[in-house]
Amino acid sequence: MSKANIIDSSIQVLLIDDDAHLRNALSQTLDLAGLKVMALTDAQGLAPRIERDWPGVVVSDIRMPGVDGLTLLKQLHEQDAELPVLLITGHGDVPLAVQAMREGAYDFLEKPFPSEALLDGVRRALDRRNLVLENRSLRLALTERRALDARLLGQSGAMQRLRQQVGALAAIQADVLILGETGAGKEVVARALHDLSARRNGPFVAINTGALAESVVESELFGHEAGAFTGAQKRRIGKFEYANGGTVFLDEIESMNLDVQVKLLRLLQERVVERMGSNQLIPLDIRVIAATKEDLRQASDQGRFRADLYYRLNVAPLKIPALRERDEDPLVLFEHFASAAASRHGLPVRALTPAQRALLLRHDWPGNIRELQNAAERFAIGLDLGLDTPVEQLAESSADGLNEQVEAFEKALIAAELSRPHTSLRSLAESLGLPRKTLHDKLKKHGLQLQQGGNPPAEGE
Repeated sequence: MSKANIIDSSIQVLLIDDDAHLRNALSQTLDLAGLKVMALTDAQGLAPRIERDWPGVVVSDIRMPGVDGLTLLKQLHEQDAELPVLLITGHGDVPLAVQAMREGAYDFLEKPFPSEALLDGVRRALDRRNLVLENRSLRLALTERRALDARLLGQSGAMQRLRQQVGALAAIQADVLILGETGAGKEVVARALHDLSARRNGPFVAINTGALAESVVESELFGHEAGAFTGAQKRRIGKFEYANGGTVFLDEIESMNLDVQVKLLRLLQERVVERMGSNQLIPLDIRVIAATKEDLRQASDQGRFRADLYYRLNVAPLKIPALRERDEDPLVLFEHFASAAASRHGLPVRALTPAQRALLLRHDWPGNIRELQNAAERFAIGLDLGLDTPVEQLAESSADGLNEQVEAFEKALIAAELSRPHTSLRSLAESLGLPRKTLHDKLKKHGLQLQQGGNPPAEGE
């Protein structure tokens, strides 16, 4: 059904009555009260035109040719059981109206009725409708927030900001440019943008432009007609055309050659695609999400990336923080991935030692989430983490002397254990294998606290 057939969301009251005199009188009453009304002579084909979250109410006569008021009520409530429907009844229709209310009608008006009764019923119904839609919106926002929290794990300030940005951008149609290092999770963010958007029911087409051979990239992206080039025996639908109504994710956009960039720029500007070997322009309804690990502005200055395409893509930039910038998130992510891997392999979940937790916090994670997930998989099946040992890390660091490096490692190890639940100094000391007096001194030396916002516990605690 075309959008033109959908009932306008600005309409507050749909009035259906086959009596022209009464219909005109009621329509005028509603209009004079400042309500936007649409008056119809019958209800044939009306229900499919009303979207589930349409913000209005329906006022309908019961006895009408074709689709009567009771049938309309049933049809509407099959789509949205909370849509208020007020029924107009004659004297002999009261028993029918009472039965209809048992089946979900909001109210009924018995002819003849004063104008005030109609306006009062409609206004109460609109108030109820607004409350229902507000509650739906809040529930949807909560559901989407939980879904986003489950996808983009982490409690660091950087990740909280990223989730807020993703939630805001998902609600609009603008193209997005995702910036992030290799392995940072650019496709995960792109999928979240798609799944939380109004395009969630459309296709999500991910394309790694760096993996496409230069000889086939145009055909893959834009499609071709039979005979367009040697070997093109039949028509091929390109990725952009296939994604119509959904989202296209272009990863490693910096690797796209300049000739293809020209065609992509035209597609973004005009929202049309032209298959190779064809003169027909095919309209597109797509959202484009591009991702890069490079500075495209610098690449454009060097002539490797078109400046006009960079500015066209950079309308809504979204930067994914590197894992080393995410405070204690590596521990949260590692335990999540390790638990999932252990479950997948039918193995018990292993507990990290304090030294391992400190190492995870201290590691630089050049491979970001991908590297961490690999380490968690190794750990879950009983292997070592596959990272540099703490001693190797200290030896490789030249920024501080040996004493400073040892103290930094000691602080990281204690901080890692503090991130786990401990209710007393005794529990923390036992986990670290230290006397309570020694641990108390070290907490003071490193400025660490057992309870956030409090002071280091006394020696006897």
